[in-house]
Amino acid sequence: MPADQPRTLSVGFVPGVTPGKWVARWRERHPGVNLELHQHDDALTSLLEASDDVVFVRLPVERAGIHLIPLYEEQPVAVMSRDNELSLYDEVPLAELEGESLLDIEACGGPKAAVEVAAAGAGVVVLPMSLARLYARKDAVHRPVPGLPATTIGIAWRVDDASDDVEEFIGIVRGRTARSSRQPSQREAPKKTASQKAAAKKAAAGNPKAQKGAGKPAPRKPARPAGSRGKRR
Repeated sequence: MPADQPRTLSVGFVPGVTPGKWVARWRERHPGVNLELHQHDDALTSLLEASDDVVFVRLPVERAGIHLIPLYEEQPVAVMSRDNELSLYDEVPLAELEGESLLDIEACGGPKAAVEVAAAGAGVVVLPMSLARLYARKDAVHRPVPGLPATTIGIAWRVDDASDDVEEFIGIVRGRTARSSRQPSQREAPKKTASQKAAAKKAAAGNPKAQKGAGKPAPRKPARPAGSRGKRR
């Protein structure tokens, strides 16, 4: 990237993830580096194709060629029509759910379409709560289902990308403070080697301004005549 071109950090995320707090911290700490947000159904592909520098993904994903850190878990819920008897529960028992017609998300065309089908009374779909809220409808409700495994959201970046901006953003997501010594922005400048010190000394010796006045003795004050001390006129 040319030195005069502004740096940009591209961050992708899957539906249901709300990266706003991390984006706000980045923009507060690094106002000179633009951060772009992109939502993808398949955020991992955008990462591997280098369309994004870092992405939030919903596990499980293929981990070849990426670093991945799990961040938090999402509660599973059942989404159904308001007329469904399961809507009377505060929490749907797993045994009750097994008696329902469970919708396949992919076969429905994705989570949004699956919620529409469930709202029409054609079945029940199990989703992470974040997606149920994102695609909420007036004719559908969602209820927690204890006993179902939670899904996990993680942050991923390419193994071959060791840029300071990516490392800085990962640190923000992991909760490091602006003054953390582990953040690239807080690292001290590398110390000069012996050869670098010698080169700097040589350059200073060849500078005319540095040599000006070099080797000249300091001016001496004129001596006072003998016997002048204490002599009155």
